Amino acid sequence: MAGHSHWAGIKHKKALVDAKRGKLWSKLSKAIIVAARTGGGDPDMNLRLRYAIDDAKAVSMPKDNIQRAVKKGAGELDGGNLEEIVYEGYGAGGVAVLCEVLTDNRNRTAPEIRKIFEMADGKLGSTGCVAWMFDSKGLFLVPTDKTEEEKLMEIALEAGADDVRLDAGNFEVTCDPAVYQQVSEALNSAGIEPEVSQITRVPQNTVDLDAATARKVLKLMERLDDHDDVQNMSANFNIPDEVMAEIGEE
Repeated sequence: MAGHSHWAGIKHKKALVDAKRGKLWSKLSKAIIVAARTGGGDPDMNLRLRYAIDDAKAVSMPKDNIQRAVKKGAGELDGGNLEEIVYEGYGAGGVAVLCEVLTDNRNRTAPEIRKIFEMADGKLGSTGCVAWMFDSKGLFLVPTDKTEEEKLMEIALEAGADDVRLDAGNFEVTCDPAVYQQVSEALNSAGIEPEVSQITRVPQNTVDLDAATARKVLKLMERLDDHDDVQNMSANFNIPDEVMAEIGEE
């Protein structure tokens, strides 16, 4: 299981729990604020804002919350002063980790992120230490029981996707971010609903983990995801099926 698709699947299930306690809404509000601040408050003219609003609607975030976040980003309300930061570091086993953050206080956030890395036998690194190992890609995860591989491949590749492959019970579709929207629309038009759809950072190569190291890396990812300022994480780990089965039995 490659880190980007495996964690994306775990995070999707985790988001269902987070959404129930409103935790996810806070993160999505920040994403909407920054999108509106950088590209304007009209989702028809601002793709980043449209994606952020779509993500919010997907977890039933109230319309009033969405509109308030857009107004903060557009400067119509106070509270839009957020900074985008990418933290880079290493998890157990030398796993490369990228952590995308939105914060109103980097002096608070930086030591908190550093501590999370250290608690999981990892280390926060300097800017640029691992970013070169990742490529920005559109990612769609489609459960294998939702469509046939041949049909999915034909639709996705015709829409401009780079690749379609089977990974851990899902079809993984990747594409250049520039064609993300048209691939998404092609899948929707065909009645294929991805479990996960996002623009993320995909590792060029992966590191295989044993059970002990996998537990530490997954704990690091979970703790980072639980931090209020963390929006997205990417990592280059691979958990072999037999190791994942061992961890799952515990």
